[in-house]
Amino acid sequence: MSGASAAFETRRDDCPLCGAVEISFLYAIDRFSTPFTVDRCGRCGFIFMNPRFTDAALASFYDKGYYTASAEYAYCDERAAERHARHVWNARLKTIRRHVSDGALLDVGCAFGGFLKAAQSRFRPYGIEISPYAAGECRRWLGDALHQGTLADHPFPSGYFSVITMIEVIEHLADPVFAIEECHRLLRPGGLLVLQTANFDARQARRIRERYAYFLPGHVSYFTKRNLSDALRRAGFSRIVAYQPVDFGLLPKLLKSRGGFRSIADYRAWFRIAWYHLQSTVRWNDFALTSSMVLYAIK
Repeated sequence: MSGASAAFETRRDDCPLCGAVEISFLYAIDRFSTPFTVDRCGRCGFIFMNPRFTDAALASFYDKGYYTASAEYAYCDERAAERHARHVWNARLKTIRRHVSDGALLDVGCAFGGFLKAAQSRFRPYGIEISPYAAGECRRWLGDALHQGTLADHPFPSGYFSVITMIEVIEHLADPVFAIEECHRLLRPGGLLVLQTANFDARQARRIRERYAYFLPGHVSYFTKRNLSDALRRAGFSRIVAYQPVDFGLLPKLLKSRGGFRSIADYRAWFRIAWYHLQSTVRWNDFALTSSMVLYAIK
């Protein structure tokens, strides 16, 4: 892990999502060089790292090593397979445009800006990215529409955006309530917030428990479909639409996966991807077999 290794905040005794004091230990995650623990709220079911890494420690994870897979905790560099990733980005944009057809789109945690490149034919693209390395790369084409920083220090005015996307981002945030409320403030009436994260009420997360791969050093917040939807409603969003596993079909996933293939034998992965997608269609109310989910929240 990076130099942030043992820098933790003071342990908290209330839930960051609902404020309840019904907090209890859930798991110890010890497969990383710096182990951490997660607690669960007895009222809303929110799971969170406790104590969590300091803001400085979390920020230090997102250096060049994170984006080039040379660190213990790393990200899949989208630039290596951008042509294939566009299948997923374009499919998502097609779903977004069923709700909002044009205007300004803000991608929070935009990395190198691949999704924004795909979106710019229909929307005016803007990005927020905490990593100096990724932001520097993105700014080469996005210019001043890219803010290096966070939702807490951006320059954008209230009601400016038609769409805000946070794809696999909200789990990185220690104060998800602030993030949701700030997104609500930034959206125009009728605007759309797109959140993709894991559903910890699903059988997948419950069965694998502390071995679930979503427990990572940079992930400090873990949601269920119910408690995340409730938080969105408390922030003022009028309607929530849930997509499980994601807001597009199987074919874009399969086409994206080809970006990592090196031989014909790699196509065997399509059976695994298709099987996961098929299992994800088994759901009822708050129950789901798999943990993937995307929530669309309309202001």
